[in-house]
Amino acid sequence: MTLIKSISGIRGTIGGKPSDNLTPIDAVKFAAAYGSWLKERTEGDSVKVVVGRDARISGEMIQQLVMNTLIGLGIDVIDLDLSTTPTVEVAVPMEKANGGIILTASHNPKQWNALKLLNEKGEFLSGSDGAEILDMAEKATFEFADVDSLGNIKPATHYIDTHIEEVVMLPLVDAKKVSEANFTVAVDGVNSTGGIAIPRLLKRLGVNVIELYCEPTGHFPHNPEPLKEHLTDICQLVKEKNADLGIVVDPDVDRLAFISEDGEMFGEEYTLVACADYVLSKTPGNTVSNLSSSRALRDITQKHGGTYKASAVGEVNVVQLMKDTNAIIGGEGNGGIIFPELHYGRDSLVGVALFLTYLAEKKMKVSELRKTYPSYYMSKNKIELTPELDVDKILKDVEEKYDSEEVSTVDGVKIDFEDHWVHLRKSNTEPIIRIYTEAGSQQKADEVAQKMISEIKEIANLV
Repeated sequence: MTLIKSISGIRGTIGGKPSDNLTPIDAVKFAAAYGSWLKERTEGDSVKVVVGRDARISGEMIQQLVMNTLIGLGIDVIDLDLSTTPTVEVAVPMEKANGGIILTASHNPKQWNALKLLNEKGEFLSGSDGAEILDMAEKATFEFADVDSLGNIKPATHYIDTHIEEVVMLPLVDAKKVSEANFTVAVDGVNSTGGIAIPRLLKRLGVNVIELYCEPTGHFPHNPEPLKEHLTDICQLVKEKNADLGIVVDPDVDRLAFISEDGEMFGEEYTLVACADYVLSKTPGNTVSNLSSSRALRDITQKHGGTYKASAVGEVNVVQLMKDTNAIIGGEGNGGIIFPELHYGRDSLVGVALFLTYLAEKKMKVSELRKTYPSYYMSKNKIELTPELDVDKILKDVEEKYDSEEVSTVDGVKIDFEDHWVHLRKSNTEPIIRIYTEAGSQQKADEVAQKMISEIKEIANLV
């Protein structure tokens, strides 16, 4: 069992001993630290926090603990109850709240849960803010409100519908065009809140919906990470029902994957590529993704005359670089779409609406659209090292070895060759180097990865 504390929140498995797992005591302590931090920043003014959760089994328990801790601090709570990560992000500025908490462990299995923390803009906290809250949680010097100053809870379960309307009203979303296309779409909501939000959005767009695992019970019917090996049921359903496409989201609805009409994966890396292709075709501009995302976004951006930049891995890093470069769309290659016209957060609802509008406009099958993009293939590996090895020195040696190539050290070491790239990142918690490669064929990507693993072992004297 595990408890992981990071600048973006606290994540762990339910049950067990405090400080070793995500227990009620840990949830209260961390919520108290976040609430106390917000109160310090607002200098005595009233504080308001939006709270929402995905459908995992422990969600209601954790939410009650978190909300009542905030009330005990004299903080008012806007209770979204079952919601999505992007919906909470949208609700924070709408409510003029001081922050937000999303109770979700994203794509982790059902025994996990987490508290993810937002600022007053509905964006994930900066590293320095997160570090302050972790420090406050460790010191646990909280001061709770007296009986006349307790906070209140205000239910606000309409926000998924509000979020949907905000998406539909975006200038680049054409509900009429989507409706006229008469799409039939299968949806795998992995028995979480995507099963509420995505079918509701599709029906609002005039789409015929086939629901699979859309009951928000929290009992995930398969591994909730939307990868090909976990999605055999939806792939089969798309073919059986002659659907135009399939849509898959993770439990908190910030990762989006499409299934083509032939039951094949569109490619999680290509979710962002397709949405960006559409947005850039209407409003030329710049894009951002992280260093471990596909080169295809760069290609598409340059085709439309824009500039592509790569950030360090992590949504907060992508968002900051998007702001710095005035990017009009960005995200992560794991199916996360960030469209600043609505908000700076990964949002599957925005991704679905943009993709369907583009598909309706192009009047082509999903598999045909996929063929219009450059084909890249990834290999994701890791190499485990002994604890006494200096991982930073190993990465420095690799950097120096390839100094004649285009090398980035923004996040680990990324080496851009003419027809492929390699990205090496060290783990913050264990002696591991993660090795991501991309090339024009799966064989080449795998070969490049194995070659790099051999070189690292040689540098570390492990051969």
